[in-house]
Amino acid sequence: MASTKYIFVTGGVVSSLGKGIISSSIGKLLQARGYKITIQKFDPYINIDPGTLNPYEHGECYVTADGMETDLDLGHYERFTGIRTTRHNSMTTGRIYKAVIDKERSGEYLGHTIQVVPHITDEIKRRIKYLGDTEGYDFVITEIGGTIGDIESAPFLEAIRQMKWEMGRDAVCIHLTYVPYIKAADELKTKPTQHSVKELLANGIQPDILILRTEKHLDDHLRAKVAGFCNVDLECVIQSEDLPSIYEVPVNMQKQGLDAAIMRKMDIPVGETPQLGAWNRFLEMRRNAAETVSIGLVGKYDLQDAYKSISESLSHAATYNNRKVHITFINSEQLDDPESPAWETVRSQDGLVICPGFGQRGIAGKILAAKYARENDVPCFGICLGMQMMVIEFARDVLGYSDADSTEMNPRTAHNVIDLMEEQKNVTQMGGTMRLGEYRCVIRKGCRAMQAYGGKDDIRERHRHRYEFNNSYRDAFELSGMQCVGINPDADLVEMVEIPSLRWYIGTQFHPEYSSTVLHPHPLFMDFIKAAISK
Repeated sequence: MASTKYIFVTGGVVSSLGKGIISSSIGKLLQARGYKITIQKFDPYINIDPGTLNPYEHGECYVTADGMETDLDLGHYERFTGIRTTRHNSMTTGRIYKAVIDKERSGEYLGHTIQVVPHITDEIKRRIKYLGDTEGYDFVITEIGGTIGDIESAPFLEAIRQMKWEMGRDAVCIHLTYVPYIKAADELKTKPTQHSVKELLANGIQPDILILRTEKHLDDHLRAKVAGFCNVDLECVIQSEDLPSIYEVPVNMQKQGLDAAIMRKMDIPVGETPQLGAWNRFLEMRRNAAETVSIGLVGKYDLQDAYKSISESLSHAATYNNRKVHITFINSEQLDDPESPAWETVRSQDGLVICPGFGQRGIAGKILAAKYARENDVPCFGICLGMQMMVIEFARDVLGYSDADSTEMNPRTAHNVIDLMEEQKNVTQMGGTMRLGEYRCVIRKGCRAMQAYGGKDDIRERHRHRYEFNNSYRDAFELSGMQCVGINPDADLVEMVEIPSLRWYIGTQFHPEYSSTVLHPHPLFMDFIKAAISK
């Protein structure tokens, strides 16, 4: 194609309709047609990024390979399409306003009065176009966070209005709305969708395609009613019903001709419907898996989105091991009490994941869960803080350092087996001490981790943490049975530990869950699930 095409995905009526899943599905379908795509998220909150947000506020914080803390939807983009997102795929109101203010302070606006229009909207447009201009994508899909009518979204909608006017058929707007079912009346109601589209029209944007989120099937009469009231072609009114899995959505969208509708709106030849061969084989394996493997997530955030990438990575790996995965969240705070019913849940699992996190709360329970797994030879996967809890437990109960701890939790501990690197200690800005993004890890030959990686001994994985394994204790751990099998060669930092005498007991300082995709499940999760099955 001669120029980059732009697809905008907006949402109306209520939040949490699944704009990220729809954006990812559109990207998948366009990839299947041979196009080079990317997907970006514009969030209207004023935070610079979600890195400092409580997971209860915003769910998981996803990290790109280049070290940007982003919204969890970027995880969906990567898992569905296999693309590698960067800091340019994630924007917030805070970053955009900061960029404009920084330009004003440096005199770039030559003394002009700085206004939302044109200065903020121009900055939004520049960032929407950046990836298309620099990377030569055929399609840039831009998801706008929030809901139509939110005051924070107004500058983004104005930028979209301008781009649609300037670009003509090279830009389309796909609007996702909700069609509620009123059980008492046994009726589906389209009025919220009509009002949502009117709100969009009030901002000068006529949606080209409507996707109706619904719990009940919508017949052609109802779709025609929506089309008539909203000035949208009937073939461009698509329904997104509840499905057994989010991974069914691209297939459902393709069956209804969403990708073909986009092609026609952009005056691109539609051609034949492409086959989703590998994707459909994955779905077939999920449907045919008869047996279940039970995995307990030991963490402190009792919210399904807080560990989204871990849950999805376990799901991918279970599918390729011909299993369904039953994931149970185990609140680590409840494990402080040895009589707690939570321990019965722990004992019923085929494997345990000691989850990442920050702060003191829930730490004791994670340490006790790691001890249970070590002493009972239960397959156990510690991720980031989870690895650190494995290290602390081993130091206390095997090495005999009863006060062993992380200086994050106890700055005065005499045995700081987890500590800040020296160069981090004087950094005071929030986020300044974080090791973020992708780093090398050299794996010791012959260890279980190397086997899991298929014999690879030099890998790259993503990080999001401040504290590190204290190398002063490395020899003591090695001599007592916990091996430091993965090392960052540039800073000599411990990246992976394992206990070879156990069935599967591995901790990683990095976050392997960020790299697992539908078609390429992460090898560590694959091997962990195999071990849990064999238990």
